[in-house]
Amino acid sequence: MASQRKVGVLLGYTNIVVKNLVNLIYTPMLLHFVGKAEYGVYQSTYAFVFSLTLLTFGFSEAYVRFYMQREANGSKDDIRRLNGMYLLLYIVVVVVVLFLGFLFASNAGRIFARGFTLEQISLSRMLISIMTVNIACMLFSTVFDAFILAHERFRFQQSRQLFTTLAAPVISFALLNLGMNVVAVACAQLVVTFILLVLNMRYAIGSLGMRFDVRHFDFRFFRVVALFSAWIFANQVCELINQNLPNVVLGALSGAAVAAVFAISVQIRSVFYSISGTMTNVFTPLINRIVAEHDDNDILTRLMTRVGRYQALLYMWVWGGFVLLGRFFIREWAGRGFEDAYGLIVIMTAPLFIPLVQNTGIEIQRAKNRHRARSVAYLCMAALNMVLTIALAPLIGYWAPAVGYVAYVVLGCGLFMNWYYHKRIGLDMMYFWRCVAPVPFLTVAVCAICLCGTVAVPISGWGWFIVWGIVYTFFYGFVVYGLVLNRDEREKLNNRIRHFVLLKIRNK
Repeated sequence: MASQRKVGVLLGYTNIVVKNLVNLIYTPMLLHFVGKAEYGVYQSTYAFVFSLTLLTFGFSEAYVRFYMQREANGSKDDIRRLNGMYLLLYIVVVVVVLFLGFLFASNAGRIFARGFTLEQISLSRMLISIMTVNIACMLFSTVFDAFILAHERFRFQQSRQLFTTLAAPVISFALLNLGMNVVAVACAQLVVTFILLVLNMRYAIGSLGMRFDVRHFDFRFFRVVALFSAWIFANQVCELINQNLPNVVLGALSGAAVAAVFAISVQIRSVFYSISGTMTNVFTPLINRIVAEHDDNDILTRLMTRVGRYQALLYMWVWGGFVLLGRFFIREWAGRGFEDAYGLIVIMTAPLFIPLVQNTGIEIQRAKNRHRARSVAYLCMAALNMVLTIALAPLIGYWAPAVGYVAYVVLGCGLFMNWYYHKRIGLDMMYFWRCVAPVPFLTVAVCAICLCGTVAVPISGWGWFIVWGIVYTFFYGFVVYGLVLNRDEREKLNNRIRHFVLLKIRNK
C-alpha cells in the first residue's frame, strides 16, 4: 500500500499540473465562445446546483472510518451490510436530488430575477436541469468510489481523474464549435460523469469484489453512522457557503459580470486547495487504520508534521510564484475586466496556508470521532462570512466575500483549530509549527527579493514570465535545501537524485 500511496501522490500532482494547463486554455476559450456575462451565469448556476451535494449529509466521508473498523474487528458479512446500507441510502439521495433539482429549474426566474436578464434566466433553467442529472450520477458513484478509496487503489482513482480532466474540455470544445453555448459545457460534464460511474461500478464490483447485503439493514448501526456523519455534514455546509454561495449572492445582488470576476478568483483559489488535498487523501485510510488499531498520538503528530512540511513547501512555492507572476498572468489569461482577481486571490490564499498544511488533522479528528467542535466553530465562522458578504456586496462587490472568507480562515481555521488540536485532540502543535513555520517566512523573503528584481526588469511578456518563473524556482529551491530541509531530508533527496541519475546512465 505504501507504493500505492506514492503512486497516488505522484499521479495526483500530475493531475493538478494537467488540470491547470488545461484551464490555461479552457477558461479563456470558454470566455471567448460565450462571453463574460454568460460565463457568470454558468458559474452562478453551478454554484447553486452544487448545493445539492449536501444531501449526502457527510455519509461518503464517514465510509472509510467504519470500513476500517469493520475490517479490523468485524467480518465480511459486516462489510456487505455496510455496503448495502450505503447503496440504499444513496438511491434515496439520488431521487431527492433529481426532485429538488428540477424544482429549482422551474423556479429559476424567482431565484435570479434581480441579477439576470430574461434570456439569462432561460439559460440558467436549462443549465440547472442538466447539472442536476450530473450531480445525481456523481453522488451515486460515491458508493463505489468510497470502497475503492478504502482499498487504497490510488492508481485507479488518479488515472480516472486524469481522464476526467482531459475528456470534459475536449468534448466541450467540440460542442462549442458546433454552435452551442455554455450548455455544451454542462453536457460534456454529464457525459464524463456517467462514464466514470460505469468505470467505478465495474472496478469496485468486478475487480475488488464489492458485495451488498440490503436484506439486513441495521437501523441501530445506521444511527451511529448518521450521528458521526452529521458533523461532517455541518462542515460541508461551511464549505458550500465559502466556496459556492458567494457566486450566487454576487449573481443575485451585483450581476453576472461581478460574479464572473469572483468566479475566476475562486477557480484559481481551488488550485491551492488541490495542492494540499491530493497529498492528504492518500493518507486517509492509513490514519483510520492507526486510530482503529492503537490510536497513538505521537505517531499521528509526526505523520501530520511530515505531511504538513511537504504540503507547506509545495504550497508556498506556488503561492510565492503567483504573487510574483500572477498579475501578468491574470491580465493575459482572463483578459480585461478581471484585473482585480489578482488581489482577491492573494488576499484569500495567504491565510489559507494555515489550514491547508494541517489537512491530515481533519482526518485524525474524524478517525477519533472528535470532529464535532470543528464543525460548530466553522458554522459560526461561515455565518459571519455570509453576513459580511451580503452586507458588503452592494457596496464593494466581489471584495465582500473576500473579506468574509479571510475572517473565516483566520478565526476558525487558524486560531480555534490549532488550540483544539493541541488541547483537545492531543497533538503536539508546538512541535508541528517548529517544523513548518520557517517555510512561509523564507518564502516571503525570496518573493520580496524577486519582486524587487521585477522593478528593474519588468515582466513585459511571456518570455520574461518564464524567465522570472525559473529564477524564482531555483532561488526558492536553493533556500529550501540550505535552510529548511533537515539532515535526513537532504540525505533522502540526495539519494533519490543519485538513483535517478544512475538509472538514466544505465538506460543509455
